[in-house]
Formats: sequence, C-alpha cells, structure tokens
Amino acid sequence: MKVVDKTEDETALLTKNESKVVVNGHVDDEIPSGSVNGVSISETSEKSSNSKNEMSNGTGEPEENVVEKGEVEATKEKEKDDKKEEQEVVFIQDMGFMVKIVSPGAEPFDIQVSSMELVQEIHQLLMDREDTCHRTCFSLQLDGNTLDNFAELKNIEGLKEGSVIKVVEEPYTMREARIHVRHVRDLLKSLDPADAYNGVDCSSLSFLNVVTQGDILEKKKMRPESVDCTPPDYIMPNSRDRPLLPLQPQAKEQKGPQCLKVLTTSGWNPPPGYRKMHGDLMYLYVVTLEEKHYHITACSRGFFVNQSSEEDFNPKPSTPSHLCHSLIELLNQISPAFKRNFSVLQKKRTQRHPFERVATPYQVYAWSTPQLEHTIDAIRAEDTFSSKLGYEEHIPGQTRDWNEELQTTRELPRKNLPERLLRERAIFKVHSDFVAAATRGAMAVIDGNVMAINPGEEAKMQMFIWNNIFFSLGFDVRDHYKELGGDAAAFVAPRNDLQGVRVYSAVDLQGLYTLGTVVIDYRGYRVTAQSIIPGILEREQEQSVVYGSIDFGKTVISHPKYLEMLNKAGQQLKILPHKVMNDKGEEVELCSSVECKGIIGNDGRHYILDLLRTFPPDVNFLKLEGEELSKEVRALGFPIEHKHKLCCLRQELIDSFVESKYMMFIKYAAFHLQQLGVKKQREREALRSSQERETTPVEKDVKDKERDHVSKKESSIENENKVTSPSETGAENQMEADEAKKIVESITDSITSGEKQELEESTKEIVKKAALAVGSLKDTEFDVRFNPDVYSPGVQHVDPTGDQLRKERQLVKDASAFLLTVQIPTFIRDCLDHSAAPLDGFALSEAMHNRGINIRYLGKIVHMLSTVKQLEYLHSIAIAELITRSAKHVFTSYMQTTELMSLSVAVSHFLNCFLSACQVPHPQQVADELLSKTSKRRNKRNKGRVNPLLNSDSTEWANLTPKSLWSQLKADIRNYFDWELAADSIESAVENFGLQKISLLRSFCIKTGVQILLREYTFDNKNRLTFFEEDIINIFPVVKHINPRATDAYNFYTTGQTKIQQGYLKDGYELISEALNLLNNVYGAMHPEIAQCLRMLARLNYIMGEHSEAMVYQQKAVLMSERVNGIDHPYTITEYTHLALYCFANSQVSTALKLLYRARYLALMVCGENHPEIALLDSNISLILHAVGEYELSLRFLEKALALNIRYYGPKSLKVAVSYHLVARTQSCMGDFRSALNNEKETYAIYKQQLGEAHEKTRESSECLRHLTSQAVVLQKKMNEIYTGKPGASLPPIQIQPPSMGSVLDMLNVINGILFVQISPQDIENFKAEIEKRQLKETSPLPVEDKTDGALEVEGDKKSVKSS
Repeated sequence: MKVVDKTEDETALLTKNESKVVVNGHVDDEIPSGSVNGVSISETSEKSSNSKNEMSNGTGEPEENVVEKGEVEATKEKEKDDKKEEQEVVFIQDMGFMVKIVSPGAEPFDIQVSSMELVQEIHQLLMDREDTCHRTCFSLQLDGNTLDNFAELKNIEGLKEGSVIKVVEEPYTMREARIHVRHVRDLLKSLDPADAYNGVDCSSLSFLNVVTQGDILEKKKMRPESVDCTPPDYIMPNSRDRPLLPLQPQAKEQKGPQCLKVLTTSGWNPPPGYRKMHGDLMYLYVVTLEEKHYHITACSRGFFVNQSSEEDFNPKPSTPSHLCHSLIELLNQISPAFKRNFSVLQKKRTQRHPFERVATPYQVYAWSTPQLEHTIDAIRAEDTFSSKLGYEEHIPGQTRDWNEELQTTRELPRKNLPERLLRERAIFKVHSDFVAAATRGAMAVIDGNVMAINPGEEAKMQMFIWNNIFFSLGFDVRDHYKELGGDAAAFVAPRNDLQGVRVYSAVDLQGLYTLGTVVIDYRGYRVTAQSIIPGILEREQEQSVVYGSIDFGKTVISHPKYLEMLNKAGQQLKILPHKVMNDKGEEVELCSSVECKGIIGNDGRHYILDLLRTFPPDVNFLKLEGEELSKEVRALGFPIEHKHKLCCLRQELIDSFVESKYMMFIKYAAFHLQQLGVKKQREREALRSSQERETTPVEKDVKDKERDHVSKKESSIENENKVTSPSETGAENQMEADEAKKIVESITDSITSGEKQELEESTKEIVKKAALAVGSLKDTEFDVRFNPDVYSPGVQHVDPTGDQLRKERQLVKDASAFLLTVQIPTFIRDCLDHSAAPLDGFALSEAMHNRGINIRYLGKIVHMLSTVKQLEYLHSIAIAELITRSAKHVFTSYMQTTELMSLSVAVSHFLNCFLSACQVPHPQQVADELLSKTSKRRNKRNKGRVNPLLNSDSTEWANLTPKSLWSQLKADIRNYFDWELAADSIESAVENFGLQKISLLRSFCIKTGVQILLREYTFDNKNRLTFFEEDIINIFPVVKHINPRATDAYNFYTTGQTKIQQGYLKDGYELISEALNLLNNVYGAMHPEIAQCLRMLARLNYIMGEHSEAMVYQQKAVLMSERVNGIDHPYTITEYTHLALYCFANSQVSTALKLLYRARYLALMVCGENHPEIALLDSNISLILHAVGEYELSLRFLEKALALNIRYYGPKSLKVAVSYHLVARTQSCMGDFRSALNNEKETYAIYKQQLGEAHEKTRESSECLRHLTSQAVVLQKKMNEIYTGKPGASLPPIQIQPPSMGSVLDMLNVINGILFVQISPQDIENFKAEIEKRQLKETSPLPVEDKTDGALEVEGDKKSVKSS
C-alpha cells in the first residue's frame, strides 16, 4: 500500500492498519510488521566484516555515507535492471486518483486512492475518519453495483478519477454486531495509553509531541524573544541527579474524556430462540455518565433500547426505541454527555500524528510504567477467556495453519518487482503474525494455560501444541545434550538453531524449507515455538528423517535431493560437503552438520530443521584432546572451557575471514607471478599501472569489478562481494590489492586463452604455493569452506588421520584465531576514532556482532579496553554489560525456583540484592492471610502439585543476600567471560568502573523483561530498601526471531548512497525516496528500516537547503524510532539530536533546545555523562544558548564539552581547537577578555601545529587573537584611569554583537560534521565536475580537517566529525 504523502488523507491512509489480504484462503491483516534486531543477508549483499551502515542490520545505525564495497556491486547488478524497474515502479505509483465518497448523514468528501489498493482499504479508511468512523457494517457501491472487498481498484470496471462511491448500510449478522461493538469500544479507548504500557496489540509509547508541546509542523515561526530556555537542573553538566520520572513526561490530558461509565455485553445473552426469530443478535448493557442504565438489543437492522432491567427480561423495544444503524448514533441520542465528550475525543484522536496510532510490526515493551488504574472492561475480559484462546478474531472457529501460510508465501513468484514486493509483503506479514501468536502461546504455556501433549511425563519434558504451533522448553530432556553440556547446551541450542534458520531463509533457495521459529524467554524459562511439519505428529521421528542423524552421528543417512539443495546453499554459506561414517561403517556424504535433519512433509516439501551447528565450532572455547592452538591464541589465555560445547562462529566472521584469506591468496600469487618475469610487455604494463596507482586510495567500484572478474576464474565459490580485512590493507609491505589483481588477472587471462605451455606450468606451481600458503582445501584454486562436523563428538570421520581432515581442522582453528588476532583489535581501533561510539550495551553488542565477534569474547574486550585511556567510557559500558548479562544468567535460574504467588516479592528482593546500598533483610514471605489452618496441612501433602516446574523447595529464592548474589555474579563472569570482576558489592563496582545504577537497572529490566513502576528510586540510602513488591508491575517475554527483508528497497537505498557519495545529490535523493516507497510497500507504515530511511531523507533535504522538508521527515523519523525501537533507545537519541538541528534551522529555537535537553537527559539515563556523544550534545546546546544570549549557561555546557573532547580526542585534536575557540567567543561576550585570550591562544597553537601557518583556520585564529588583545587593552586602560581617579572615567559598555542565526547555524553544521555547499544549481554542476576531475586525477585526498574540507562530507552525520 503506497502511503500517500502530503495530502490531508495521509493520516487516514497510514492508519489503514487492518486492511486485509487473502493469503492461501485466510484473510490476513495487511499492514505488515517489522524487523528489530536481526542482521539479514541475501544473495546480493553479504554482510561485511565492518559494516556499520547497512540498512540490513535491522536496527543498525546507518553511517549513512559509507557505502560498503559489497553494496556497490549489488548496485551494479541492479543498475542493469534499473532501467526496466524504474518503469515498473513508476507504474506502481502514478496510478493515484481521487474518488468521491457519499455516506448517509455526512457531507460527501474526496479521498485519494491508488490503483494497487484493495476495496477493503477504503473500508478501513472510512472506519477511521472522524465523520464516518461509527460505521462498520456497510458495503461500497459504484453505479448501483456492490464492490468486492478483495478486488484491486484497477480491476474494477468504470472506476476512474472522480467516480462517486456510495456507502450503503448492510444488515448485521452476529459476527458483524460483535465486530461493531468491539470497534466502538476501541474508539472509546483510542487515546488510552494502557495498551502501550501493558505491551498488547502492538501499541507503544511516543513522547515527541509532549516534549515539543504540540506538533512542531503546526507552530508558526516564533520570535526568539519569547524563548524560555533554562534547562532543568538534572541535565546540567556535572549534576549527580538521575531522575526516572522525566523519562515519560505525562501529558495530563493523554487519556481523553470519559464518554460512558459502562459498556458491556449483557447477562441476558444469548437471545432465546423465540427472540432469535425476531432478529435479536445480542444484548448490551450501558450505564451513561448521567447514571442512566440501558439494556440495548443488537438486531439485524441496528441497535435499539429494550425494556429489560437487571432483574426482568423484557426484550420489547422501549418507547422511544431510537433504532439506529450504529451504536454510536444511538448513544448520542440517549446521552447528551456522551455526544459532547465523544466529539471531543474524536477531535483529539484525529489530531494525533498517524505515527502515534499505527500498530508497530512487533511488540515493543516499556521497562517502566506509571501506576495505571484497572478499569472494568467486559470486552477485554471476554477476549481473554474466549476468542483469544488460540482462535483469531477474523477466522471464526478455525485456527491458522501457520506452516502452510509461511511456506506458501515463500513459494510466491518473484520474477519482477511487483511480484517481489507482493511476495516480500506477504512473507513479512505472515511472519509478524506468527511471532505475535508464538509469543502469546509461549506465555500461555508458562502461565499454565495449555495442556501438554505428553501430560504423563515430568514437567521439564512436556511439549505443547497451541494454535497450530509446537512449543518445547529449553531443558535437556532424554539426555540429548549430555555430551555437550546438559541444560546449558539445551538453553543455547534454540538460539543457534534460530541463527541457522536466519541464514537459510536469507539464502532463500527455492525448494528448501525451514520452519517458522521463534525463541521466547519468559519468567526464567526458554520456550521454542515452531511451525509444525505436516504429518510429523502421526509418525515416529525415525521414520520421518531422510537426511542427517537423530542420534548425533551414530546412524546417518543422506538423500540426493537434499544434498543438491544444501550444496547450493552451502556455496554461499561456505559449508563444505563432507563424508562421515555411520554405525554400519558406510560412508555417507553430507553438506551440513550431522544433526541437521531433513524431513519430507506430507505436503511433499523438503524441510530442514535442527540447524544449531550451521557454522563451524569456535575452538577457542573447546578443550580438545591432542589439538594445539596457535601461540598468539594461547598467549591470550585460550582455550577456555565454556559451559556447553555448542559455541559456533558467527556468519559475519566467516565472511570476513574468507575475504581476508582471498586477499592473501591474490597478493601471494601476484607477488610470485611478478618475480617470474613472464611476458616482458605485460610486466611493463603492470608496473606502469602500479606507478599510477601507487598513491590512490582503493577505489571501491573498480576493485569490486576486478575482484568479481578474477574470482569467476580463480575461485569456485568466491562469488560474493565482501570487504578487505583491515589487517591486510594495513600491511604496507604487501602490494596494493588492485595491482596484485591486475597481475593475476593478466596471467589468468593468458592461461584461459591457452598460451604457451611453460607459462602454464610455472603459473600452476605458483597458484599451488599460494593455495598452500592460505590453507586452501584444493591445490589448484582458492577454496576456503568449512566442515561444521570437524570437532563434533560422536561423529566418525572417514579418514580421521588424513590430510584432508587436518586441513579442514586447520581452517577452523585459523578462523577462530582470526577473530582474536584481527577482528577484536580492529574493533578496538575503530572505536578509537569514535566513529561509532556505542551508547549502551545494546549498541556495543551490535557493533561486536557486525564484526562477527561473539558476546562471550566481551571479557577479553574489556581486558583490552582497560589499557586504552581514551576508551574509558567504552570500558564502563562493557563492564556494565558484563554485569547485567551475568545478572540475567543468575536471575534466570532464580526465577525457576520461585512460585507464582511470590513472583513480585522475589523480583524486588533480587533487585535489592543487586542494586540497593541497604543491608537487605530477609524478604517478606507470602502473606499468611491466604493460608488457613487446614490448607497449611493440606499444602504439605500437595507440595508437588502447585507448579510442576518448581523445585521442591520453593522458598529458596528468599535466601539470596547481596553478598551471595555478588559472589554468584563474580563466578558467572569468571566462568562465562573469563574476566575477574574486582568488586564484591554494587558500591565497589560503581566506584571502580564509573557505572550508574539507573543504567544498570534499565539494562537489566530490558534484558529480563521486568517492568517496574515509574517513580524515583533512591539507591544510596543505607537504611531503606530501594525496591518493594508493588514496584514490580509485570514481566514481559523477551522474543528472538528472524527479520524478513525488503531486498529491492535495500538495493535502491544503497544505489542512492553511492550516487550521493559521487555528489549526485538529486539522483541519490530520488533513489532513496523510491526506497522509502518500496519499504512502505513491504513493511507497511512502521519499521526500524523505514525510520532509518526517513532520517537519511531528512539529512539530504537539509543539505540541499530544504529546511522545512528536513523537519517534516525528521519528525516522522523520531516518532517512528520511539515507537519501534523504544523511547530511550540509542537511535532515538540520535534522531532527537538531528531534529533539534533542523528545528533551529527553521527558527524554532525553544523547540530545538527542548529536543536537545531531552536527548541529553536520555543519554544521561542510558550511559551517564562521560561519553563522546555528550560532548557533541553539549556543544550543540551551548551554541544555541549562546545564540539567544544566555552566556553563563552556554559557558557551562561548553566547558563540559571541552573537557570531554580533551579526554576522548587528545589535547591536540582539531575538535578541541574548535571547543577552545567557542569558549573564548563566549567569554569575550561576557567581557572576560583575559580568559578568552588564553583559550584562543590554545586554539591558535593547535591549528598552527596541525595545519601549519598558512592554513585559513590558523589565520582566522590569529585575527581573533588580535581583536581580543585590542579589546583587552582598551578595557585595561579604562580600569587604570578609574584606579588613578581620573575625573569622569567610567567603564565603557561592553560591545556585544549577538551572533546572527546564520552564523550559529554554520557553527552547528561544523560541529555536527555537515559541510554546506550553498547549493545553487550552478554550484552542483561545478561540484560534479570537480568530483569527476578528482576521480580522473585520483590524487590522494587532502588532509581532512573535521572532515569538513576535502571531499564533500554529505552525510557525515555526527559520526564523521569524530574521526578528526
């Protein structure tokens, strides 16, 4: 569905979030729902080792201007098709037209529709519009013909621009009446935030419009005089106070007025037979605000008041009966207060931004909530106990066949763009529905709401089926994992399996099917939810499996079709086909790990499951007999014995490793080919090219083309685009990669053209040597793939002592070593230039994962960070992450020993032991008023019956003390992360590592799903507990799942990025707008990737001088990020900062300050004050305060920024120079010339040292010094005159020129790393010419100052500045 922009119907269109699509016979809600944290891959673009910018990494903060090498190539392939695709795309959008809607009792109005929409979507639109929202049961007619709900508008005869569509009331049925009542109830509670706090119906919080006090787009340009810009105390620099309440600025009138006291289904339901004959469908009971009680009948013609009372049933219509087709019209007639309040409510509802109302794709949970009053709501109660038990509302009496839906959507055609869009939209929609259903089911299972399918077995072994989804618990049943680490292994297996499902579904091979898989952690239990293979429940597993092994490698079978398909997928995933022996001593060929099973379902589809060892094992965490790891690895303290043996390497790591080996291979071969001195003229040519290229930066495009060229000849599998590992590019003594490739290419060309014999011999020899040097599996070519079974216990290898297995094992060891010796040091180096400064543990984990580093290496990273002074802030974040992760591990087992009645007490007790400074007493036991004498006795007998998953002693949790908890934490960190925590209480941890308790609390709650009461917590009171049982409001599930991708949108996005880098802003802008369109087409209105795309468009508009457009896009980006990522997510903080800049550019000064204050508050909550981001925020805040003349305040923020910049960038960095200059400027405005002089001198010194005397910055600074000196001299003279008592001497007024808004904006841009080209069309032309000239000359770039000279830093985001 195209989201139409900039029409007044935008709101309406966006909120059509319930339109339906038919997916294999079932109706299915249409606005799809999105990806949160997966990192997806696809054929076109594999994730590269250091990708920071991909849209694909789900929520990955896009460094919007770095285009990965791989992506460029994806783009190349795209551009071939672009020509024809552009046409398709245009066709999809341009078919928008207007139609007139005539509805009874309302003025006719026009709406814009697109030819791709279904009639159903107009229905949804009408149910949301203020003047027609009270109707649900109607049909649409064109020229007297009723339109089919599921027809696309373009297929309807006679429907054109200006057609008139009539709304015709239809008779109700039982189902329609229930839908109508539910709709009315939804309208009445549409402003109530309770759903967002309770984490239901995909509602989530958003506070942007509260922070800005109304919609910023509607504000007139205000005069800066009326600005109140005093920041709240708690965000002032060096404030120790970290209050929690401002996290959710409560808009007082958030709820909207009450319209009715009670609306519920009546106790007289269902209608008796003789009333059914009169058309009664159901009875309702209403109490109005005037305290009048009404019984209402729903009949096929509508709603009327009947004569029943609480005691007497009298279904006859009362007089007057007010028969109305809609319940709202009826209520308007019987209650004036309802009429008044309902119209106020409607006004408010339609004024809200559509992004505050649309459902998010996946549920986002709030970790803190105000106390909500629990209201009477019969419909909610009815939902809980009836329709929602495994039945979906819109398919009465029938559960959904999830497996069929998930697989059918994958089988949809994908030949051209419209087909792919439809397919991806369907896949995404079914997947998000499946995730929601699986989450509900898992909670029902743990809450004891579902009957097990094997009720006779003990609780841990039980399995469940609910709503056609299969649930199993993460315990080691039947000693499956005995060899691998028991329960610990059983706990991580589902997560590994999910990674496997992720990569196979991303390869998206036709004919190979994976199960829908969701892993849910809830109340300390891990539940795996899977779709069910047709027929699997009827037969034993032994009979079903046609490929793989069900007993970890004793009996192994293979299947030709599976081998063929897994081999295809294995090419991309770097999995090596290999042979193992089964128990009969036969050789069996596999192309996956042994425990990957192939089952052909009753539907004839080939499924693969148990993908927990898709990737090779991580030998750094395995203690292996007779295996020796390399010296460097042993020096780092490996191997470490992990608590299970299922540690695998990540896909991102495998990709970087293969890429780096490939570069080594090429360079090695090239070097030796050069030595050969073959083909004199070729060598001359190569030398010439090498001279030309000596100085050049590696040109991404060229390099990739060549690489692709070579790889087709050179390598059997290297057909994927990846990125050089930094270790190679850093080695100066090796040749430039390009040059190496040219040489290899020239030689391979000559080989292929079958030139002289002797040449061929020597070349073969060289290739062989090169292959040997990089450990390739074949002599004749580059072949690096992995056998995931090399170290699996229980697997018999065909030739256990042979050369092949030794090579395979060596590769696995090399890859594990590569992680330690290359990836981790590179990661630390990247952090040093602060180009990516993670704000919290989440961002840190994501940055590690993008480089293929597993979290279990966090201890090692902490160890390395401790030696780098400039990365103190990251050291603290990493330690906080270690502590909260270990706390989560301890909490998981703690929760399993707690009975339901004491959950809240137990959780608050745990939090006290974890975070409170007070000596925690023995916690309050379950209130005894519940236990009468007899039941106490009976309880002893029934001990085992309460919760079968509990251990016998269910009060064990109460014995936890702060001391015992912290010793458990230390042990867990030592065992899991191999790091010694030098603290035995929260106090010493906070003291030693500069942590914040509030950030630890936030991180812990998000990781475990605990929701706490929003209030001020005092952590440091020695005599009072911090948490009480009433502070624990809820426990939410923590859900992991894959994230289906919008591939075409992604390609458009990356092509757009490339264009922008080449300086074609307009073209880039168009491509990225197109990407936004396609994203909306696949994901619907809300999705993290859409938020990212909006941010990018806002930044481009800003750079092209379209300030108001920039603000429009960025406002959407902020709202969406709050809704889909969370109100205090690091990305949301970034979005706020950007919006502040654009607001300032639109002269909304006070709004800009409010947004920056909000961003600073959130950053303080998330990571505290010592962070490079805070330096950036403070520079922004101080500049704006300076602009409005608040010099003292401005100076406080500036001094903080200066101190932080010195700390993180070193005293001689250009950033620090800018800070000194700003401080001097502010001091001179305050008349403190002496201090100003000293600070400006610092600036001058840095510029002189870094840039030289002649540079314009240095000259500007010396000008400034001269001016300040003269001012200081004048002042000093006057002072002396006053001292000597010269008559008539007085101080001159200080001449302060308040800075112009323009100059402040320029300074803001410098600080945020945006360089402006004052863009006129002429400028753009010159600029393109300049870029092209540069690319031709290919001179090395100038030294970049603040990344703002040199090349145009278009999308530097605030990150670019960090590298100065």
